[in-house]
Amino acid sequence: MHLIREAHAGDLPAIAMLFDLYRQFYDQAPDLRLAEEFISERFRNKESTLLVAANPEQELVGFCQLYPTFCSVEARPIYALYDLFVLPSARQTGAGRGLLQAAVARAAAEGKARLDLTTARTNLTAQALYEASGWVRDEIFLAYNYPLPDSKAAPEGSSPASA
Repeated sequence: MHLIREAHAGDLPAIAMLFDLYRQFYDQAPDLRLAEEFISERFRNKESTLLVAANPEQELVGFCQLYPTFCSVEARPIYALYDLFVLPSARQTGAGRGLLQAAVARAAAEGKARLDLTTARTNLTAQALYEASGWVRDEIFLAYNYPLPDSKAAPEGSSPASA
């Protein structure tokens, strides 16, 4: 059984480690310092809600991060559940399902219209969990993004098409 709760400041080092592993799952290079900075800044600036799953020994085995945003069509606030990660050793134990349930409860309590999430097309295990938990796959809209050059690393005048 996992305890699902909102994160507190003392959880940030463990969440950063989980966040680094999450980023690696999505083919990013390991960078614990970047993970620590990113998670700490979101927490400090109250830009997201972090929920964590702890095992009976109180070790964090998973987390999810909710970003408040809006749905213009519904003209209501929503949450983007952008990050969800559970350690491989804790998968199939209910931690992921518990985090999803806590996210839904939190959104409902705050009067959000809905939660949105995206996942890799190849992440079939996560998709099965989402659908078994009542999430509905969007068959109407396509998602696009436009990558911008890294303002910290890109030389002046460069663009994504400059190669």
